[in-house]
Amino acid sequence: MNTIPSVDLRDFISDDPARKQKFTEDIGNAFGDIGFVALSGHFLSEALVADLYTEIKAFFELPQQTKDKYEIAGIGGQRGYTSFGKEHAKGRKEGDLKEFWHFGQYVTDNPALEKEYHDNVLVAELPKFNIVGKETYRMLEKTAKYVLRALALHLDLEETYFDKFIKNGNSILRPIHYPPITDEPKNAERAAAHGDINLITLLMGAHGKGLQVQNHQGEWIDAIARPDQLMINVGDMLSRLTNNRLKSTIHKVVNPPRELWGTSRYSIPFFMHPISEMPLNCLENCVDDNKPKQFEDITAGEFLHERLIELGLVKA
Repeated sequence: MNTIPSVDLRDFISDDPARKQKFTEDIGNAFGDIGFVALSGHFLSEALVADLYTEIKAFFELPQQTKDKYEIAGIGGQRGYTSFGKEHAKGRKEGDLKEFWHFGQYVTDNPALEKEYHDNVLVAELPKFNIVGKETYRMLEKTAKYVLRALALHLDLEETYFDKFIKNGNSILRPIHYPPITDEPKNAERAAAHGDINLITLLMGAHGKGLQVQNHQGEWIDAIARPDQLMINVGDMLSRLTNNRLKSTIHKVVNPPRELWGTSRYSIPFFMHPISEMPLNCLENCVDDNKPKQFEDITAGEFLHERLIELGLVKA
């Protein structure tokens, strides 16, 4: 496969069983093959998207000394600001050529989880920043819920199988700024080849070249969505749960041609995480004699902690 399939979420949430079934088959088949789809019909309005880009550009244009106030020590980058070059891909020493912000879960009706999760960080200089970030988080979480419902049906599970695991889940909204490149990168890319940790990722901002996906032949193909689409991919947690029936595909963000080094790039992934207690044990109906169990039993929280250590964000 050398192109990313497109699907429309309005088919799934329509009252037409045939449209719902086709969406379920199309997204399930895509995630079983290339691991990516371009999705339209999501819950983000054009106005909300425009407001979000305005706010995040304003934040990243703040003086470095101001941004540094929002880099909180000791929390593994789970909330607030992470400065340029701090994160690296698994197995790499070179830091990625990016800085980013993390919005986390807004917990409802669960005091224990409110204590477990870190508080979101408020940006005093930008009064709309956190308001717009929270609304974007909610709309992407709602979109992800319906995508996971379709995948549950594709996996012959009850449609709402994932609902109890993603309510108040440890999801992250990450506005990323790839600054202009000023010097020849020494073996570093804007985002080195990696697989995502979580269940699924919903990516805003894949409208131009940069994001590349590795297909089964080991070839790198461009993953470009229309402005009204989100790019959605399978993460390692969902791959483990399904015994690799749904594929967590390796992807990267390559450096632009030299003539575009002076430009910034922005992208905004939403990493859909479940609650820490969710078991990632391979589903029974994804294991048989032809597809023996590939992964050890583990919880989502344990798996996340292991990966944050590998990424250099948490010390062992």
